[in-house]
Amino acid sequence: MRNFKNWTRRLLMTVLFCAALMTTYQGISGVEAMSLTTYLGHEEENSSTTDHKFKPMEVAFKFLQKVTNTDLKISSSEKVSGTPPSLDEMDWSKYPSTEVTATGYTAGVESTGKGPDHPQYGITYSGVKVTRDLYSTVAADLNVFPIGTILFIPGYGYGVVADKGGAINGNEVDLYYDTVEEVYEKWGKKKVEVYVIEKGDGKLTEEELKALNENESMQVFRQQIIQSKSE
Repeated sequence: MRNFKNWTRRLLMTVLFCAALMTTYQGISGVEAMSLTTYLGHEEENSSTTDHKFKPMEVAFKFLQKVTNTDLKISSSEKVSGTPPSLDEMDWSKYPSTEVTATGYTAGVESTGKGPDHPQYGITYSGVKVTRDLYSTVAADLNVFPIGTILFIPGYGYGVVADKGGAINGNEVDLYYDTVEEVYEKWGKKKVEVYVIEKGDGKLTEEELKALNENESMQVFRQQIIQSKSE
């Protein structure tokens, strides 16, 4: 009889312990697990309608992560003087590269045959407006570099493939500048090794381009581009 009572008591204590443990676990993680499950279910249902809203920020963070993971090391003297490195000083060797013939172009008649009064003046094949910024619009052979491809061009900066040209074939790239004078003074025509940071999927929106250029943590590099335009 005594053994039976002891066995019963132990069984009851085990059941109570297990119940208490499950209650504690649910109290700690139950809400989070439910919320996560609900969120994931909701996300799957609405992924087709929300992807375009999240893509610009996803792209921006992706490039920011790549830039900060690159060997961006500032010496103590540079930190004291407050002089950040330029994009050209960073190690881009981890990215695939290819040699291209790069020329400069503008939105004007001399490059596109369109004047300021043309309804498509300054509008690229992708639909976004031409821009010379941290991420500038460039034109390429879309069979080589699809729309949306991000390139780093030494001496120029980031280029986002947004346009194509009838005279662009193979490993050729046109780099956008605001004026003809800038084309001749700052670039002209040259062979250069470009680095493919991200291959495009054939699409580019103003929202995506804006997100790239306005990423807060990249503004130091953006200022370098803006300053170079005024020199």
